[in-house]
Amino acid sequence: MKKIKNEKELVRKAIDLGVTYAEKRGAAIFEPTDSANEKVEYIYRLLVHDKVIQPLPEVHVSQVSMRHKLAIWASKVN
Repeated sequence: MKKIKNEKELVRKAIDLGVTYAEKRGAAIFEPTDSANEKVEYIYRLLVHDKVIQPLPEVHVSQVSMRHKLAIWASKVN
């Protein structure tokens, strides 16, 4: 997995975009007390379910890999 230069900022952008996507779709309502890790996992699984992004092999799914995948997605959106 190649490190992205501004991955932290892209992960924050991905969380914002993912929360908006999930709420517009009616799939979830996020609370301010939800942790970033919970949001990352939910958004990743929702985008995989909707076939917006390619899924990782289940043995490679971790917080680091999900964050990386969402950062790539955020860099391509808008």
